[in-house]
Amino acid sequence: MFQDEARFGRISDPRKCWAPAPLRPTVPLALVREYNYAYAAVSPVDGAIDWMLAAKMDTLTMGSFLSSVSKRHHDEFIIMVVDGAPSHRSAQLIIPKNMALVRLPPYAPELNPVEHLWDELREKYFANRVFDTLGAVIAQSARGLKHMEENPDMLHSIVGWNSILRSL
Repeated sequence: MFQDEARFGRISDPRKCWAPAPLRPTVPLALVREYNYAYAAVSPVDGAIDWMLAAKMDTLTMGSFLSSVSKRHHDEFIIMVVDGAPSHRSAQLIIPKNMALVRLPPYAPELNPVEHLWDELREKYFANRVFDTLGAVIAQSARGLKHMEENPDMLHSIVGWNSILRSL
């Protein structure tokens, strides 16, 4: 599995959009600095995803997420590919017994297919939207991640890179 986390918040994400000529779409902006974090682990083989929303990105939360993934896949041994975030390298991080962490090279986010999952979530669920509350951001994150969880074929098309699948 490949794992990553991303920050979602109330700062808007203006993007290009289509409108019939001669209309010019207007996109609202928000600059409120409130955030929530999404954790995800995906299997590039079958598009399965485990996810969690959290208020923080720290070692304790990362440990909680790994524990959750471990329990969900208790009959499997998981090789979890992670980046070099401080919470992934901490000596205090508790790694479940049925899991081993493999770190990507530093400064190489392009090697992690979960980065594309975040791009998809931002494009489909957050672009050109303004959220009145952090709760609305959390609900929108959950909707998007739940949709991905319910559509493993779609998720597999995003994260099932040939280079990864051939190595397995």
